[in-house]
Amino acid sequence: MTRVGLVVNPVAGIGGPAGLKGSDGPEVQRAALARGATPRAGERAALAVRTLRAARPDVEIVAAPGPMGEDLLAGEAPSAALTTAADTRAAVHALRDVGLLLFAGGDGTARDVLDAVRELAELGCQAPPVLGIPAGVKVYSGCFALSPAAAGLLAAEDHDEYAEADVVDLDEELYRQGRVSPRLYGTLRVPAARHRLSGRKASTPPGSVEAIAREVVARMEPGTPYVLGPGATTQQVGRQLGLATTLLGVDVVENGSLVAADVTERDLYELAQDAVVVLSAIGGQGFVLGRGNQQISPRVLGRTKDLLVLATQQKLAALNGRPLLVDTGEEETDSRLSGHVRVITGYRESVIYRMECT
Repeated sequence: MTRVGLVVNPVAGIGGPAGLKGSDGPEVQRAALARGATPRAGERAALAVRTLRAARPDVEIVAAPGPMGEDLLAGEAPSAALTTAADTRAAVHALRDVGLLLFAGGDGTARDVLDAVRELAELGCQAPPVLGIPAGVKVYSGCFALSPAAAGLLAAEDHDEYAEADVVDLDEELYRQGRVSPRLYGTLRVPAARHRLSGRKASTPPGSVEAIAREVVARMEPGTPYVLGPGATTQQVGRQLGLATTLLGVDVVENGSLVAADVTERDLYELAQDAVVVLSAIGGQGFVLGRGNQQISPRVLGRTKDLLVLATQQKLAALNGRPLLVDTGEEETDSRLSGHVRVITGYRESVIYRMECT
């Protein structure tokens, strides 16, 4: 691999800390900036590039113009320039001759990359294999590396085999309304390295979710705030308390009452002192932090006193021995959270399971 292309969606992920559940579209991006959100895609792309250069100094990296890659290679600070899907597609067209194309973003960016690959095919051009650097709010597609560092290491390797990875996307407007309607948009050709790819999100089968929620409620202590992360399992905790918590947002409850619903990272920081964070693992991927719950940032976690991890036995079995994962974007926080953790799997049921940083 002598030439690697780089395309960065500079505003990918900006809607996560702002509680907007996505970053697609200029209106959402401007709203996120107005709520004090800062771009993170550039930082995550920079980590992938540093890892790649350390492993393979001989690799030539060719980047998209300005804030979509070139500025990053020149050492400039990441910006929140508002780019469009058309910009992403144009960048993929321009970099079609590289050996591997790295792109930083989320599922929306993956969809734009796939659109460009299809356009190239219509023109009779062969698109390069691609690899996603996880930097968005929604990272449910199978074309992403486990982390920016994993993306850099994968890009440094010479690959003889490639596989088709699913590109899955959600309707963001329905998503914000709490309606999850994923669809398979297509596939992208990626390096065949399943151990470093995140895999596609799997749905949670019904079963012991209610029992898990009962156990969480039974453990709740008076005077302690509980931060409920996104997902059907944590929403069931709210239902057990008789509260209308959100499916895809982050809520805070205390003494059986809803203190705040669908909070931003900024709001959560003020409410998280000595709180217990309650999170469920993403089915099929195993992520506990860093995917769809960016409101629970490293500085928020620094104020909390405990973390409860929830997963059905089916979810854990589907991991086939792979660890649960954390990817907060801060190495110190990820290392602190790594190790063997107790996972609540039902009422009065739990297992000890390994959790690792990516």
